[in-house]
Amino acid sequence: MKRVRSVSRVINILEALHKGDSLTFTEISRQVKLPKSTAYETLGTLVAEGLIDKDISTGRYRLGLRILELAYSAKRGSELTRVAQPFLKNLNGQLNETVQLTVRDRDEVLYVEGFDSARQLRTSFELGERAPLHCTAVGKAILAFLPAVEVKRIIGRARLRRFTPNTLVAPKSLLRDLTATAERGYSVDNMEHEEGVRCIGAPVLDRTGSVVAALSASGPSSRLPASRDVEIARLVMTTAREISWRLGYRPPSLPRERR
Repeated sequence: MKRVRSVSRVINILEALHKGDSLTFTEISRQVKLPKSTAYETLGTLVAEGLIDKDISTGRYRLGLRILELAYSAKRGSELTRVAQPFLKNLNGQLNETVQLTVRDRDEVLYVEGFDSARQLRTSFELGERAPLHCTAVGKAILAFLPAVEVKRIIGRARLRRFTPNTLVAPKSLLRDLTATAERGYSVDNMEHEEGVRCIGAPVLDRTGSVVAALSASGPSSRLPASRDVEIARLVMTTAREISWRLGYRPPSLPRERR
């Protein structure tokens, strides 16, 4: 089959950025073996279409939001979302609150599955939407179960932006919260990302015991007060454990076959 040269050129650039995280114009031109004039025109088009982003301050290119949105649209058919969907729907029905499933993308989370509440007053999200790690229940559930060295590296390079008066922007405060999250098994977003919205989250683990995703239930603080945290967390953690089990995770105290 004849290859379309322009399409191959675009694929090569996207693959180079995927492997290199972020690259300069010169690095891309050299790695993809393109004349500078051709590379300039192609990169300009990709930036205009949102497939890649250019950091004006550094001149470096990286994969853009649109390519991530396309990738996670495809991810809906992946094992994670396929396995998680019925359990998320069940949790949504139990609580009649919005439930979300996210995965980590660098220093953010991406929403890959979920169900909105049927109530008129509710929280909502869009698939492919991104959110911070440090002030969301799903983000903190992921951070709390990553290796400590990696967590400190993420916090060290991330900008801990304040979204509400409750946002934890001091690294020491955030680390204390993550320690508490790891100890109890669930995270709490106490109106830290959006005022008036509370969320309870829990990690999803794979067969190696590594955190690969997180899920949460969220709603208005009037319906999800702190007094309901344990009640809601029990349902959220049970859902997370069921998904983890079907992804191959087995707690150290249990054999591979379910009792």
